Amino acid sequence: MSWNRTERLTETVRQEISGIIEYELVDERIGEPKVTEVKVSSDLRNATVYVDIDGGTEQIKESLNALRHAAGFIRHQLSLRIQLKRVPELFFQYDDSRKKAARIEQLLGEEIEKEQNL
Repeated sequence: MSWNRTERLTETVRQEISGIIEYELVDERIGEPKVTEVKVSSDLRNATVYVDIDGGTEQIKESLNALRHAAGFIRHQLSLRIQLKRVPELFFQYDDSRKKAARIEQLLGEEIEKEQNL
């Protein structure tokens, strides 16, 4: 499969999973996760879905467990929306890049403030 086709497929999978989670998945434990990225393996058998979840550690764990529990349903819905020979197995991971970026900004702001006060 060409790189361009794989990239298009990955983006389509990301969009469809986002829609399924937002509009079709009814589970209060999940909250409102945002699908930030999807990485599909080269053989299309597996897809790692990175989600950003607001809340504390317990909320994140609960949401991830609920998403992992609903992976079969999400995969089935995905198979109805995308015509593939094999729909990838879904693995959900927490994406903490937004929190890391906020922490870096905070530290940089503190450093700039220290330098200005000298």
